[in-house]
Amino acid sequence: MEDLREDLPMDLVAALARARSPEPPGPDTPAGGAVRTWPGPPRPLPSAGPADLDLGALLRLSLAAADDTGRLRPASSAGALHPVDTELVVGAGCSLPPGRFGYDPLRHRVHHLGPQPEGTPPGVTAEFSVTVRRTVSHYGHRAWPLLLLDTGHAAAALFLAARALGTDKPEVRLGGVAESPLAAVRIPPPGGRGPAHPDGGGARVPDLPGGPPTPAELLARRSTPPPMPGAPSQNALQAVLATAERAGAGDLNWCAAVGPPRPALMALSADGTALRRYAAGEARPTLAAWAAGQVWLADAGAVLLAHGCPADADAAHIRRAHLRAGFAVHLAHVTALRHGLAARPVGSWQQADLGAALGAAPDRDWVVHGLALGTRHADEENTT
Repeated sequence: MEDLREDLPMDLVAALARARSPEPPGPDTPAGGAVRTWPGPPRPLPSAGPADLDLGALLRLSLAAADDTGRLRPASSAGALHPVDTELVVGAGCSLPPGRFGYDPLRHRVHHLGPQPEGTPPGVTAEFSVTVRRTVSHYGHRAWPLLLLDTGHAAAALFLAARALGTDKPEVRLGGVAESPLAAVRIPPPGGRGPAHPDGGGARVPDLPGGPPTPAELLARRSTPPPMPGAPSQNALQAVLATAERAGAGDLNWCAAVGPPRPALMALSADGTALRRYAAGEARPTLAAWAAGQVWLADAGAVLLAHGCPADADAAHIRRAHLRAGFAVHLAHVTALRHGLAARPVGSWQQADLGAALGAAPDRDWVVHGLALGTRHADEENTT
């Protein structure tokens, strides 16, 4: 696995092509520590003043681990391996003093890394990078798409936490232009906005249907274990699709596979007010085979799909599409829970050339990410 070592340049185009192939990953290797080892002593996150952005609450609702292993966190991660690392660039108006800090989600502490860069705006910018080894340890050559999806989920978790705390529209950068940081979220202090990201990659994301989440919603968000039978209502499926489309606009298309009595791929109408049939026929068994052989998907109530990212996409396009897919699926997950659905992200896809399967040109329209959906019954409340 020398081509996946962190000290070598990553050919992301080749890595994605290999991840999409039927080649099975090798045996598991050691994952290393559950969190990144930051230099210097840990510092507690201080209480926030009345005019300050409360970084302790923000991180508790988005990235902090809820158990000693570091696996249980508000942001989804393939295999619960959580490879995403967070650096905080703190300006004025925050509960921490200005500077650059590394965040330890296992202990909910920060490590001071240095002064704030010149020109740092008020508020905080969270910059996301990855420890590749954690995901490679289980998924091998299939790791890189998952690393990018996980980063998108982490960015979405922080965005939703900021909205839950009343912050006015945090700015999200998922442009795919940089290898590190892969993504960033800027959150202004109460009452402030400040300048956009200088590279132009920042965007403001629409709220969830029904408005911002509550802190309780975010802490309760967990991936439901399979099986997940039971077809969502048309209203619920439309809301989930609409959330994903708004949050993942750009390089991705969205549809959902549904089963009997009229099995099909469904998409939103052009005006977003109704569902339309995208393609007829039962797709869930094929999706189960494509999703690393997860046979339970064949009986899921529905499967939301992000698709696009052609085989000739360059590295920036690949990063952007996967980051946006992870971000949008995370928001769609919360919308699904608001409609009483069970939901579970599905990130590993092999030979999932959706366009070719529907009779279009091959290598143009691949499955990038998914969200399995089902109905939740009174005796099926146990989630992980």
